[in-house]
Amino acid sequence: MSVNPSAARFFYSAPAPCPYLPGRVERRIFADLTGPKAPHGYDLLSEAGFRRSLGFAYRPACPGCNACIAVRIPAAGFVMAAKWRRILRTNNDLSVQMRPPLATAEQYELFERYQHGRHGQGEMARMDFADYRTMVEVGAMDSAMIEFRRPDGALIGACLMDRLGVGLSAVYSFYDDRETRRSLGSHMILWLVEECRREGLPHVYLGYWIEECRKMAYKTRFRPIEALTRDGWQALGDSQPR
Repeated sequence: MSVNPSAARFFYSAPAPCPYLPGRVERRIFADLTGPKAPHGYDLLSEAGFRRSLGFAYRPACPGCNACIAVRIPAAGFVMAAKWRRILRTNNDLSVQMRPPLATAEQYELFERYQHGRHGQGEMARMDFADYRTMVEVGAMDSAMIEFRRPDGALIGACLMDRLGVGLSAVYSFYDDRETRRSLGSHMILWLVEECRREGLPHVYLGYWIEECRKMAYKTRFRPIEALTRDGWQALGDSQPR
């Protein structure tokens, strides 16, 4: 889908080391999401492979590299295979609450533990509470923080979600990685698929998949899944579309 440049202000970031593929350079194109037409613009930009960060939508525009591929799950056609049903059964004791996009100390404690446990060398592991609050609250539109709690009330998973006219976008998810039996990362994606179906929305937007990055591999386990190619959104098969 084409994006009307007159509807948003676009600018490029400076080149920087790629956080996913060593030895490569990252550059992004950003669009301002402020103003009364921002929700409609966000829908159009999401269809064009952009993601939201704070009050901006962005997509990779890296010199000589197109490894980042936007992916989304078509909710109506998603196949709830036996492995996904097992995960849902394992987590049927969890309560799920949809809260306003407001940062809490409880969320930050879980976020910090997740970052140090899984992304200890990453930039986000150095975020303090003020940084986390900015991530959650700045630029929120029709957004929510989805909290997943054990029966004892402990917060063990959270997902910052944007509701679009074209679906639900998982902006950022984190969870207690000590709860390995629960496969919480997958469970939260399954919950978003089911929520899309409840709301009659077509897609769950998962951000970018990078074939060469092991940490991104989980996204293509959800089938069917669509990838944004030069010819538009297409079903992702066994080989990566270009």
